[in-house]
Amino acid sequence: MRTRTLRAATAVAAAILLTVTTGVAASAHDGGRHGHDKAGKVTTIARGLDNPRGLYVTPDGTVYVAEAGRGGAGPCFPSPEGGTACLGNSGAITRISHGKQTRVVKGLPSIGAENTGESAIGPSDVVVAQGRVTFTVGLGADPAAAAGLPAPASGRVASLLTDTRRGPSRIADLGAYEAAVDPDQDGPDTNPNSLVAKGKGYVVVDAGGNSLLSVDKRGVVSTLATFPHRLVDAPPELGLPPGTQLPMDAVPTSVTRGPDGAYYVGQLTGFPFPLGGANVYRVVPGKKPTVYASGFTNIIDVGFGPDGRLYVLEIAHNGLLSGDTTGALWRVKGKGSAVQVKTPTLTAPGGLAFDKKAAYVSTGSVVAGLGSVVRIPLR
Repeated sequence: MRTRTLRAATAVAAAILLTVTTGVAASAHDGGRHGHDKAGKVTTIARGLDNPRGLYVTPDGTVYVAEAGRGGAGPCFPSPEGGTACLGNSGAITRISHGKQTRVVKGLPSIGAENTGESAIGPSDVVVAQGRVTFTVGLGADPAAAAGLPAPASGRVASLLTDTRRGPSRIADLGAYEAAVDPDQDGPDTNPNSLVAKGKGYVVVDAGGNSLLSVDKRGVVSTLATFPHRLVDAPPELGLPPGTQLPMDAVPTSVTRGPDGAYYVGQLTGFPFPLGGANVYRVVPGKKPTVYASGFTNIIDVGFGPDGRLYVLEIAHNGLLSGDTTGALWRVKGKGSAVQVKTPTLTAPGGLAFDKKAAYVSTGSVVAGLGSVVRIPLR
């Protein structure tokens, strides 16, 4: 994820802090491109989370959430977002079951804003497969930056990890793959952000590398797809001549496997984060990605619901540069057709998962201590 993307995330985090600490609750967004689908009563099943991101629901209804943490005491260094970021071991994987939330994997790397812990980079997504909790840890930088971190963080960032009796064990060094291969040929930049299980292996989205990666059971990494840069109109506030266009990174943030066996990948987009500029790509291994659905803004997660339809989660419905922290959940009815699911306010949502009757969404995804997971019944 490129520098300007991260700066925008910081702006969202600051707005969330202001909203929550002053007790101002924004109303649910009632606009939509194609109307609304109603949802039932929403319940909060977890609170007090640190930068909660990706979610996973097991068949018995247990929910897992990746917490990117709140950074820590250091070492500290200049952040690409501005200000100072500090390393800590506050990243975690939390299990939510029978009304209780427990951090079942703790001590994971977390790099967050000094003092506040906002916009942390750390555990980003989680699945439970083959009886183990497996998760990605991001970096958001040149993979070479990992070498400058103390152990064990240096061996855990930009990686796919699984929990064992002896603690977290690295399955694949995704940063090393980005450094060696650079699939999108745009310079080394890695931020593993989402994953799904595939047989005895995994498929991972690297938001920094603009790539979809396969990791086999031996930890061998290969490229399934890369996602193209696009030229978009420069925003007026830059003061550039009319008609000026800028190259925009894809920044894929999420992956899910569809009922048809293809992979569906949502993109955040890079700067200038144009409204309606985010696509969902359909990826069939061995073929170029194709646009499955378009017209979204700043997609943070995607998933197939109990009705077999694709759902799309936006982190900022009015755009990362708007200062509005309200996200949105969409149901894709067919190629090019989507309906917004009417929900209470989703403040900077970060992850999406489903059981047989409901959607689960993590909110407050870029602030420490104020994150939550909500359950949204679907009708």
